[in-house]
Amino acid sequence: MASEQSYNITLSNNKSEKEGIQLLLEKDDTFINPTASERKEILQKLNLPPTFTRAFDLVKVKSKINQELAEYSIHEIQLIELKTTKKHLPNLPKGFFFGATQNEFDIAQRLGDKYMFCFVSLHEGSKDYALLTLMELEKIIKTKRIQYQINL
Repeated sequence: MASEQSYNITLSNNKSEKEGIQLLLEKDDTFINPTASERKEILQKLNLPPTFTRAFDLVKVKSKINQELAEYSIHEIQLIELKTTKKHLPNLPKGFFFGATQNEFDIAQRLGDKYMFCFVSLHEGSKDYALLTLMELEKIIKTKRIQYQINL
């Protein structure tokens, strides 16, 4: 069973992610928060397995012309994986510390520039976001380590 500290960290991270989503939706109307069924439909159109359902948080369209996500061609959308922090980062994304799953890296590898990591600073002094492809991200990663998360 997870410790109380681990549980509280997860709650805090979920709250920050929701704040990050809200910031992006307010700042740029080309971001769309897909429903669970829209996620599955997108993955089907991309010929990807449902194991990638949680490997992205938002969808970004080239220009907001339709209200329904289903009305967009698969060529008009990018999948967005959100990473948020409350840290002051004036040179965003420089200084960002985050966790990522193997699924996120796998789907990014498969989709190329159709998949972006979105780094969001919620700090009042640096409230903004930066979008990076996997290739762009790999060029600036300082250190990377593998950590196993195991349930018994």
